[in-house]
Amino acid sequence: MKLVALAVLVAALVVPSALAGTAKLQGTVGPGFTITLTQGGKKVTKLKAGSYVFTIADKSTIHNFHLTGPGVNKKTTVGGQGTSTWKLTLKKGTYKYVCDPHASIMKGSFTVS
Repeated sequence: MKLVALAVLVAALVVPSALAGTAKLQGTVGPGFTITLTQGGKKVTKLKAGSYVFTIADKSTIHNFHLTGPGVNKKTTVGGQGTSTWKLTLKKGTYKYVCDPHASIMKGSFTVS
């Protein structure tokens, strides 16, 4: 029992510290027909290659947030709501994010250099 408690404590300390120095991005989809990706409140259009923590707020059961690019294909579920956190390493190239059911009107992109 003590070993399990120790493992939980170590995991609680290691995971946040592993993410502490990583740049943070905020993605939001819904509740209306909007999808955004921001960093510090500003729309993301360009980033440097490297590690990032994406916090995705999916605020609607009719939308999802789907991010694709070099080596990346991550998405939230259509029908679900909530917050997802992804630690991703971005490489040079173009990345796109869309709501799959409404991709023609709910989309964005950014470049990584």
